[in-house]
Amino acid sequence: MKASFGSVKIFGRKYEEDIIIHADRSITKRKKKKSRDLKPIYGHTPLSEKELDFLSLEKPKVVYVGTGYEAALPITEKAQKILDEFETLVMPTPEIMEKIENEKRKAVAIIHVTC
Repeated sequence: MKASFGSVKIFGRKYEEDIIIHADRSITKRKKKKSRDLKPIYGHTPLSEKELDFLSLEKPKVVYVGTGYEAALPITEKAQKILDEFETLVMPTPEIMEKIENEKRKAVAIIHVTC
């Protein structure tokens, strides 16, 4: 797994958009449209509680949040409360990718690829 500004490479495939690595290791596009209405408040589309409903279904042991190359992804207060229900690691995306690669527990990762 590797990260550079604007992309991540996971399992040999390059992604140039925000993604979610699910507990079953499948990868989907992050549905940040759900949070877009909060952009004027944060100056950037934040990770909000509106995007985290899948966590209660997947029940990961750990949640990773890659906040971007320069750690600019804001997290809303309500989203943080949901994340607090899990062991959560929030770090810049390049650093979080290294952690995910070695994770053996049931994990979910929310990855922001730019800023």
